[in-house]
Amino acid sequence: MADAAGFPVTERPRGRWLRRVAALVAGAPLLAGLMQVPAAQEAHAAPAGSRTVDVDIDSLTPPASGKSDAAVTVTGSITNEGRATITDGHIGLRRGPVLNNRSSIDDVARRTGYSAGLDGQEVGGKTEKVEKLEPGVSRPFSLRVPVKKLRLSKDGVYQLGVSFSGRTRSAAYEHVLGIERTFLPWQEAEASKKTGLAYMWPLISKTHLTAETEGDEQQTPIFRDDKLAAEIAPGGRLQQLVALGKDLPVTFVVDPDLLASVDAMTGRYKVEGPNGTTTPGRNQEVAKQWLSDLEQAVQAHEVVALPFADPDLASLAHKGKAVPSALSHLGPATDLASKTVETVLPGVKARTDFAWPVDGAVDSSVVDVATSAGAHNVIARSDSMRESGLSYTPTSARPIGGGNTAVVADAGLSTAFTGDLSKAASANLAVQNFLAQSLMINLQDPSRQRSIVVAPQRMPTASQAQAMAKAVRALDDSGWAEAQDLSDAAKAKPDPNASRRVPGSASYPASLRKHELPAAAFRQAEETRTALDDFKVILAEPWRVETPFGNAIMRMMSTEWRGDAKGAQAFRKSVRSYLDGLTTKVHLIQKSDATLSGRSATIPVTVQNNLVRGVEDMTLRLTSSQPNRLDVGEPQTIDVEGGHSQSFKFDTTANANGPVQVTAQLYTADGKRYGRAMTFEVNVTEITATVMLVIAGGVLLLVLAGVRIYLQRKRAAAREDDGGTDGGTGTDDGGVGSDDGDGAPDPDSSGQEGAGADGRPAGGGGSGQPGDPAPDTGSESTDASGSGEKVDR
Repeated sequence: MADAAGFPVTERPRGRWLRRVAALVAGAPLLAGLMQVPAAQEAHAAPAGSRTVDVDIDSLTPPASGKSDAAVTVTGSITNEGRATITDGHIGLRRGPVLNNRSSIDDVARRTGYSAGLDGQEVGGKTEKVEKLEPGVSRPFSLRVPVKKLRLSKDGVYQLGVSFSGRTRSAAYEHVLGIERTFLPWQEAEASKKTGLAYMWPLISKTHLTAETEGDEQQTPIFRDDKLAAEIAPGGRLQQLVALGKDLPVTFVVDPDLLASVDAMTGRYKVEGPNGTTTPGRNQEVAKQWLSDLEQAVQAHEVVALPFADPDLASLAHKGKAVPSALSHLGPATDLASKTVETVLPGVKARTDFAWPVDGAVDSSVVDVATSAGAHNVIARSDSMRESGLSYTPTSARPIGGGNTAVVADAGLSTAFTGDLSKAASANLAVQNFLAQSLMINLQDPSRQRSIVVAPQRMPTASQAQAMAKAVRALDDSGWAEAQDLSDAAKAKPDPNASRRVPGSASYPASLRKHELPAAAFRQAEETRTALDDFKVILAEPWRVETPFGNAIMRMMSTEWRGDAKGAQAFRKSVRSYLDGLTTKVHLIQKSDATLSGRSATIPVTVQNNLVRGVEDMTLRLTSSQPNRLDVGEPQTIDVEGGHSQSFKFDTTANANGPVQVTAQLYTADGKRYGRAMTFEVNVTEITATVMLVIAGGVLLLVLAGVRIYLQRKRAAAREDDGGTDGGTGTDDGGVGSDDGDGAPDPDSSGQEGAGADGRPAGGGGSGQPGDPAPDTGSESTDASGSGEKVDR
């Protein structure tokens, strides 16, 4: 109340103290938060401790060793990623402990930061000094250490680390500011039983060809894009795979669709552009060179051909079974694979009895689908067909019943070269990890002979391919592994202790399942196939559409659409749209309504063929809505040349007046409707009653005239008979006729021509007078008049 009244208030010292404490307590969290924000930002922006300096190991030479009198050279670079200048620094090599198993290798690869107990001491006397390293500055290093200095006591995989130590203003004492680790596989003598290792070398690409071709004799192909040219050009991904694989002990695994696509580029081809335009392709020489290089590269190698377009076996198993015809594509795709390799690579015999599901993930349904088209060897992976209770990695081949074999690739080796390996440090670590894992497999049980398969990612990048090649070369020079073909690995003696149980569908990885092709994709493929079958039967040259569209339908089910659902849908839609466009080029031209003004007429119906090539063996049929009023005649078989239209005439008969709806429909040779029906109206105006009376009167007159002529002829004939009888009696005129003595013939004598009832000469007598008109004795038709006027559309 004192404050409200404006009187001054004197606060006691103890009260002021309590208020200040309360304020400080209340503001402490806010103050702490304000102080932590800059600290957090600084920690995020500038690594501290043993991650202040980034250490990269770009190479380890040799990558695997066994000679104690040799030396190991490590090269790389260091980069100060902190905010303070580092002084009195040096780079040293540390030898960690020998690793005991494969999981310990993975642990080392995942570990970050320096650990004194795990990273070991620096190898004495082998360091490189760095007086000053300012923020953001990098500098290379190279350390060469005799093997003796490393004190490698036994065969095995050793951890090697390159560390950088120095001082900063905030920490004036020397400490480790950065470290990077790698692996040194060490084996002095060759193994008594080397591990057989089959490395799959994939030549696979995405879908590049469309179903569309031009109408010329060569059927110029049209590509979705020109990205394939970049892959096969010098330095490109596929060019690197061929160049590197040529000198490696690997098995080439090829998608025949890639061969067919590159082969199509060797001639005239076009590339789709915006708004439906196309541009000429210009990489024919690049394509020819790549195929030539490939043909030489595979001469001394085993070649495995996947089914054409590399169908997604897991998607077929999980989603395609609901579509009746989906699985029927596998057999033709396998047959086409063999033919394509033989055509594009003459003299190369490819094996087609291997199936490769995505990432080697299998379940019982995937295996059933994979083996349904004759592939008796299914490439699985050890993270799908898992082992339990074994202390070693078993041989890859596993009999799974029905004469089929699961070839279980090693997951660790198969995934060693994933990720971005464009940097030398990343690629080197992948190589050393691969070599370390392979040696550890051999050391798990040196007395046991085993055969291992490596199935890497389907489409390695150029940098990944280079790292893979480096590892395979180093492994081939090692003393613990020997190369073998994939077919040899599949035939290797199975390990009786290895698991042969194919996992159930519930074990299939959800991460892979969500990228599978949907059931709708297989239904669209089936519908497109049905439409293609209905279309090609009308063509004089059906093979011109069967090949491009048949291949495109196989491409709809390709594994390479995983992760690109929109692209897959767009491709399926484009194929069907193009097919529908071709189908509608053969159609009936719409007629206008017609009038039929007689009992019969000819109605023409025109068929238009806008295709480049001809159609044949089609049937054109007219159907009358009221056959009792208008009969439209029999169906007609039609052939129409490409780029032409042709009219076909139907003889119609009218029986009653009135409008009649007529429907024209094309049919294929097997009786299926083709295209849309065309309907028009025919208005029948049959003969009227007045006209009928006039025609009846005319017919009556003709009949009476005929009767009259008949009677005239009959009387004339009777007279001739009478004259002949008189002449035969022997009269005084000598049988010629009676004579009255005046020398003139008697009018009633037989010498006079007989006359008709009307006094005119009878038609059957003498010649008559010159110039007299001859009588019309031709028969008159009593039939209806001929065809009425033609009805034009």
